[in-house]
Amino acid sequence: MRLNSFSFRVRYGETDQMGVVYHGNYAQYLELGRIEWLRALGVSYRKMEENGIMLPVISLQIDYKKSALYDDLITVETCIKKQPMVKIEFDYKIYNEAKELLATANTVLAFMDKQTNRPIKCPEYILDKLEF
Repeated sequence: MRLNSFSFRVRYGETDQMGVVYHGNYAQYLELGRIEWLRALGVSYRKMEENGIMLPVISLQIDYKKSALYDDLITVETCIKKQPMVKIEFDYKIYNEAKELLATANTVLAFMDKQTNRPIKCPEYILDKLEF
């Protein structure tokens, strides 16, 4: 599984006085996309952390195309294009209900050992679920 879509409604608290989503909230939307991507793969982010693996973001890039608005139904498409090694790279597209592209984004995360705080290889149980 390389692509997953996740939809939700923009909440009032995520917007400014004009009803436009604050740009900083997009990073949280990307996180939701990653968590749901992993969940669809059958991997629990929580269990991964309980097993001593962390996934800190080491790079984040967002290109804003059009504003998301209060009460919009937003869809975050999350995908990976290559097999993860020590890093895992995600690409995103965020759409509104009218299928208008609101933003594109990219994040890179590193697999880290929670105890040593050192990079590690992607766990086999994740690699086994990917189709590369």
